[in-house]
Amino acid sequence: MEAETKYQPKDYKSDQYVRWCPGCGDHAVLNCVHKAMAEQGTPPENIAVISGIGCSSRLPYYMNSYGFHTIHGRGAAIATGVKTANPALSVWLMTGDGDCLAIGGNHFIHAVRRNVDINIVLFNNKIYGLTKGQYSPTSDRGMVTKSSPYGTVEDPFIPAELALGARGNFFARTIDVDLKNTTEVISASAGHKGTSVVEVLVNCVIFNDGIHKKITDKDHRQERTIFLRHGEKMLFGRDNEHGLVLEGLKLKAVTIGQDGYTPEDILVHNAHEADITLHLMLSLMGGEDMPVALGVIRDVEAPVYDRSVEQQIAAVRAKNPTRRLHDLLMKGEVWEVK
Repeated sequence: MEAETKYQPKDYKSDQYVRWCPGCGDHAVLNCVHKAMAEQGTPPENIAVISGIGCSSRLPYYMNSYGFHTIHGRGAAIATGVKTANPALSVWLMTGDGDCLAIGGNHFIHAVRRNVDINIVLFNNKIYGLTKGQYSPTSDRGMVTKSSPYGTVEDPFIPAELALGARGNFFARTIDVDLKNTTEVISASAGHKGTSVVEVLVNCVIFNDGIHKKITDKDHRQERTIFLRHGEKMLFGRDNEHGLVLEGLKLKAVTIGQDGYTPEDILVHNAHEADITLHLMLSLMGGEDMPVALGVIRDVEAPVYDRSVEQQIAAVRAKNPTRRLHDLLMKGEVWEVK
């Protein structure tokens, strides 16, 4: 019996120099992708990494796998084609908030709606970095940038809301400075059958430095974020002294031991619940009173597009005696010209 190959993160690294700015959050994500792929154990030659345009979209060059650096916003369409043509490949889409949600928004929502078995890693730094600091679809209202010198007058997309609104079955969120949990989340996304969307909140040190500092700051991270795991209580804080409860139709953050709240009152996370209501509520948390939800928020089984296409083709072929072009040409009424 042939021994199973044990892969290491270095097996997924290319020999290319990584051309991101020193301190960019993309370095951390790349590191976590290598580790997650090693955990999954998929051979590098069975992986295809697709990207569009943007800082994040350089990532295929840094992978020892198949890769395709495509055009702006079209990564999801190319990834869909790759996976449908060769369902045996593990297909990844590396994209940014501008590439994915602006020019690529239509391709993104339909890939999610179709539930193509691809893994989308969405780098969200709330800015256009490669084109030097214009506001993006996730930039906050009022944000001053090179293309909004007096502040934006638009409300941003929330990637989770967009993905779940497109009938997404897997959505997770993580932060670039938390390598352990980011690796865990990306590995979980790889194991999901269907479209998985992982939003990674990354820092752009040049054009949007500190944009996520409120939740990534080590001194306050545990108080301002909650890491969700299926089957576990929704607890957060330095000593897990806070938790989430459902009060009426709204989520509420409470302190255990105050106002009569006990550990038994705290909600248990069910990532596999088909109903999207609570997952959407968790995804939209934030602000002064509620923590930002991290981890796998939704992970639900559903019919997979590429697998359904493959089965449909096989069924049609089984019923159709035509196997060669000659058979097709000679089918039906034919005549000879002498």
